[in-house]
Formats: sequence, structure tokens, C-alpha cells
Amino acid sequence: MRRRRRAALAAAVVLATTALAACSSGGTDPADAEPSAEETASTGYTVEHARGTAELDAAPQRVVTLEPVETDTAVALGVVPVGAAVLSVEAGVPAYLGEAAQETEVVGTVPEPSLEAIAALEPDLILGTESRHTDLYDQLAAIAPTVFMATQTDPWQENVLLVGRALGREPDAQALLDGYDERCAQIQEDYDVTGTAQLLRPRDGIVSAYGPSSFAGSTLECVGFTTPEQDWGPDISVDLSPERITEAAADLVVVTAADPDDPSAVPAEITLNAASFPDVRVVDQSYWISGVGPLGGQAVLDDVESFLQDRAGS
Repeated sequence: MRRRRRAALAAAVVLATTALAACSSGGTDPADAEPSAEETASTGYTVEHARGTAELDAAPQRVVTLEPVETDTAVALGVVPVGAAVLSVEAGVPAYLGEAAQETEVVGTVPEPSLEAIAALEPDLILGTESRHTDLYDQLAAIAPTVFMATQTDPWQENVLLVGRALGREPDAQALLDGYDERCAQIQEDYDVTGTAQLLRPRDGIVSAYGPSSFAGSTLECVGFTTPEQDWGPDISVDLSPERITEAAADLVVVTAADPDDPSAVPAEITLNAASFPDVRVVDQSYWISGVGPLGGQAVLDDVESFLQDRAGS
């Protein structure tokens, strides 16, 4: 049921975006208006990106994405990629992106995409990341116009807008971000959100605590929570040994898992320090960690609102 609800939400977000874009085109000076998707498709355009400038003759229809935020944003904008690199070939394209995205062909992993698989799809746009795919840029650009984000750790909203520009749909991308911000504000108002919240990811005998600049960490702050202090530096997370786990103590602690129903998902060190962790929730890491983008943001907000509803009813 939750998966169907998120698929319906994805469709609703795309429909709302289309309506917003249509409304925004009225009542403005034609000389100042942003070009519509139809105008872009007929006139072509250029996109400034981390490796220079990409020239597109028309709005792309066959897109390959090499980064989760690019895949999420493309689907949210109604352009389901023909191919996508994924974090796990076994897991494939994340289910939260909806049924249409399950038809997307996997073209390797995010750190190691397959040039042969990409070329076979005959894309008219490839979206990648300078920090991960710099050595592949020339080969990718020989296949199709290629647009690179600088890094996957850049503020995710900026990367959403870059993907929107590359697809010729930047106003729609901005509308998606505005809708995310508006929902954050509504949740904060509806539930009078206060206190601290910490996102944790157990792995390899340690627990990674995610900071306010991370995707889901910023979403927790967006609704009004405060992240406990850490020496975050330039990083989005810090690793905590079992002995340091109480440094992650918060009013709400969110633990990510590949299977949220797994009873062993919460690390023993958290269970043994229950007094420091009064409210622990287990969530799906496919969108809390990997699902960067407008649809992932809405899925995270679904969970946050559910937690707050539980609190209000208790």
C-alpha cells in the first residue's frame, strides 16, 4: 500500500508541476518569459555544466542518468530514463520511483557505468558527475551530449535545477523544489516540530551519523528539527564507533536499513543505550540515503509525517 501511495504521489507531483509551469507562463512579458518545453524542443539550447557547455538541438527524449539525483529528478519531471546507473545491480532501479521507472535499463553501477550499454541505448543526453566520471567524459560525450554535475555532495537542490536545465524543464524543476519547501513548512506548522533528530546508517561495524548538509538530514531540518552538534567539517556524515554511539543521541533517531522490517536493523549499541534514544524509527535506505531528489524528498517527508502523526496520537 505504501508503495502504491508513493507511486500515486509521484504522478501527482508531475501533474502539479505541469500545471504550475502552465500557470506561470501567463501574464508576463513574452520577452522576459522562460522558454516553454515546446519552444526549447524546437529551438535547441546550451547548458553550462562542470565540464563546460553542452549543445542540445532539442529537448532530449532518450536520457541516460549516472547518478541517483539525476534519475530521481528526471522521473519527477516526466522523463523516465532509458538507462540508469544504480548503486546495486542486484537491487536495480529503486522501487520508490514508481512502476514506469522499472522499465529503465540498468547500465552498470554509479561508480562503474558501462560505456557499451550506454551506447547501445542511443541516448540523446547523458547526465553524469565530474567527481565520479571525469575519466569517462570524452567517451560519453562522443556518444551523446553530456552534462556533468560537479559532485554528488553539492547541495541537492542545485543539482535538481541543473538536471532541469539539461532536460529543458528548469521552471518545472523549480516548481518541484518549491513544492518540497512548502510541504516542509506545512508539516512544521501542523505538528509544531521542535527538538533534535539524527539520521544513522549502520554499516561495517560502525554507525554513520548524517549531518544537516546531507540530503535526508537537510529534510529533517527543513521540517523544524535540529541536528545534534558534531564536527561535520566539509563532510555530510561522520563515523561513530560503538563506544561513541551516545554522541548521536536525539529526540528522534532514524536508522536506515535495506529491509526496514528486519528486527536486527537497529544496532545493539543503540538498544543497550535506550535512555539516550527515546524514539527510534527504522526506514528504507533506498530513499533516505540513496533517493536524492524531489521524489525521494517527498518519500522522506511521508515517513517524517507518519512519525509525527504517531507522536500526536500517543
